[in-house]
Amino acid sequence: VLTFGCNVLSLQYDFAGVAIAFTLMVLLYSLGGVSGALFNPAATFALGLCRAMGGPGLDWRTVASYTVVQFLAGLLGAVSYTLLYGKSFNLEPAEGFGWLNAGLCEMLYTFMLCFVTLNVVVARKNLQEKNQYYGLAIGLVPAAGLYGAGAVSGGCFNPALALGIDASSMGAGFGWSAVFVLFELLGAAAACFAFAKVRPEDFRSSAPGSAFVAELLGTWLLVATAGLNVLAESSAAAFSVAAALTSLVYALADVSGAHFNPAVTLAVLVSGRADLTAKQAAQHVLAQMLGAALGCVTYSLVYVGGSFAVGPIGKSTWPQVVIGELLFTFLLAYTVLCVVFASRTKTSHMFGLAIGSCVTAGGFALSGVSGGSLNPALSLATALPWGKGLGAAAVYCVAELLGGLVAVGAFQVTHQVEYGPVLGKFTASS
Repeated sequence: VLTFGCNVLSLQYDFAGVAIAFTLMVLLYSLGGVSGALFNPAATFALGLCRAMGGPGLDWRTVASYTVVQFLAGLLGAVSYTLLYGKSFNLEPAEGFGWLNAGLCEMLYTFMLCFVTLNVVVARKNLQEKNQYYGLAIGLVPAAGLYGAGAVSGGCFNPALALGIDASSMGAGFGWSAVFVLFELLGAAAACFAFAKVRPEDFRSSAPGSAFVAELLGTWLLVATAGLNVLAESSAAAFSVAAALTSLVYALADVSGAHFNPAVTLAVLVSGRADLTAKQAAQHVLAQMLGAALGCVTYSLVYVGGSFAVGPIGKSTWPQVVIGELLFTFLLAYTVLCVVFASRTKTSHMFGLAIGSCVTAGGFALSGVSGGSLNPALSLATALPWGKGLGAAAVYCVAELLGGLVAVGAFQVTHQVEYGPVLGKFTASS
């Protein structure tokens, strides 16, 4: 709360998301082994509800004690930044937006924060895995939400933060925290039900379709993040989307592979390096397209019909767009193959950061050329709902899918050992 307030009052809009994300990350690594390092009544509530549903989590007595401490600490943080700067700021939706717009943003990223937390910390598989990426995965969620949704609601995603801000500016009006907290708790509850769908084994059930749900949810959150950043004209859009991808890859990689991208699914299928059949790949792509459509609806609802189309930016030409999208989608798909499926270069803890960083690289590199979609699902979603810009989206898709196929060829050359001596001899003779 102190870090959030100081960044707002010092007008550090370009780096506020980074500062808040890194603060959360270092505190998670410092205190995770002591208290669980939730720091958020919504996340605490999610763990209580999860246990009440028959899954892992916290008992309600612990939830109550944690919640009281978190709200008190939020008030202390708000008092601290007010004393430090000699002023405060009000909690309210940004100009031009109402309670529903702001509430949807708060619900969306509180959902994402709680969902990632449940998957990388609470899920029973973490007892054996003992992953070292949990702090990174959770810490990057505020960065994913602040640059896009933050332009609408301010980007609290935490009831203790919302109440602290509201209380510190009571002289300018009080009451918006009730709306924010309500939507944040709704997001936390939704995260519990989504968690149960993608990890039914944690609830002693065997509901089918967890991989489908995982691909749908991941692509939905990714496309919604991209759209909110574009409509907010964020200068950190590439980093925001990359942060979302990194967190979601860590959360869902062991459920579905966490592709969230038809070009990546195509590359994984053609490479033959995963137990992915053509039928499963088709189901992945269907889930991704549905998730992308849902993401489009989400950012359009927040911006009351707002939309955008893909195409050349500035004086860029279509050949430049095609080359750019092909090259950086190639980088993304090639990195996935290398850090996930290659025995010599796979990494158990840094794979999510490596994959997400490709979007940072491509998004910023192509910001003046094509915008850096790098994802056929996202490209096609921009043509919804009336098909406007469908031709341009189709060109993007072709370039991106070609990038995925080229990645397979490059992977086979650089990782010959993964395919045995036959391919190695063939490549050498060629």
